[in-house]
Amino acid sequence: MVKKIAITGPESTGKSNLAKQLAEYFQTVFVPEFARDYINNLPRPYIQDDILHIAENQLSDERKTIVNASRFLFCDTDLIVTKIWSLHKYNNCHPWILEQIEKNPYDLYLLCDIDLPWEFDDQREHPNLRPYFFNWYKKELEHYGFPYSIVSGEGEQRIQNAIHIINHFFGNKND
Repeated sequence: MVKKIAITGPESTGKSNLAKQLAEYFQTVFVPEFARDYINNLPRPYIQDDILHIAENQLSDERKTIVNASRFLFCDTDLIVTKIWSLHKYNNCHPWILEQIEKNPYDLYLLCDIDLPWEFDDQREHPNLRPYFFNWYKKELEHYGFPYSIVSGEGEQRIQNAIHIINHFFGNKND
């Protein structure tokens, strides 16, 4: 049975790179972050309804991609990201997102540490709030009782730390 692993955490913590690298290492597939392309292609600023659309499509992409996965499916983001984003920006979150977080848990969450340097891009909004958001993600994972580990380190060390966590969590003795 394929194990779903969510790569989560604040902005600019290497989630996308980590998802790609882990999929390559474990010879499987990953689900890209739907929000990135969606927002890049919007002819207007995003609104709260867009967050629900993003969440729906992120889950849909996961369901489509898992059929091609072997052993693991790596997901570059999860619905906790959309929950925190919506609560921070709009002070509320659509009930569907909250329901789906509980209905669609992952086997493991990799919470990306804020030890990487901030990298600007047009979609990143909070360079000075990474500690605040990191703690919020951690509290959310603990609130739901979801299994998680913090991934830290720069460059090759970060990917090796993530591989070690996954192998340890799922009992791979080749670690």
